[in-house]
Amino acid sequence: MAQEYVTAAALKEQLGIEADDTSRDAKAARAVKAASRAIDKATGRPGHGFWLDETPTARTYRLDGRIVCESDGDLLLVDEIGDTASLLVEAGSGGAWSAITSYETSPDNALADGRPVDGLLRPGSTWGLASTRIRVTARFGWPAVPDDITEATMIQASRLFKRADSPEGVMGSAEWGVVRLSRRDPDVWNLIEPYVIPGF
Repeated sequence: MAQEYVTAAALKEQLGIEADDTSRDAKAARAVKAASRAIDKATGRPGHGFWLDETPTARTYRLDGRIVCESDGDLLLVDEIGDTASLLVEAGSGGAWSAITSYETSPDNALADGRPVDGLLRPGSTWGLASTRIRVTARFGWPAVPDDITEATMIQASRLFKRADSPEGVMGSAEWGVVRLSRRDPDVWNLIEPYVIPGF
């Protein structure tokens, strides 16, 4: 279940708002929620985001369009898996499923590097026929929310919080005069771009 990547209290601190000033708590909470969901959407993860499922769930995949033929076997592209302790891979259809144990997770060392597993490789083999279904049971998501995503959320939430001071996308400054705000914050985009799901 998607959650926010920063807290409203952290946003208030970032903006220099005293902790005991509760007059803008609701506004801060809305900004944090909107920024978190916008980043989920921009990276291709609406509804789940970068959070790790609390319990393992099963997802079923058709092979069509999900197989990459590598030099050392077929790679099945799966949703991001953040914990492989309970990983179970089965082949079949309907009520008949058989466990598969001869596979490797991909990319190599993903979890150790703080990234999710997003592929299962059958070394020197294939995953089956086009009609084969693969059922994967695991804790889907990311091992931990990346620091870049947390920082991007803080920047975007700060921008949204201050949006009331910039009607029509224009902000005034005694030093710079009237400045038109860009549609997309370049710092936010630079932080989240490496996390955009390929092809999204």
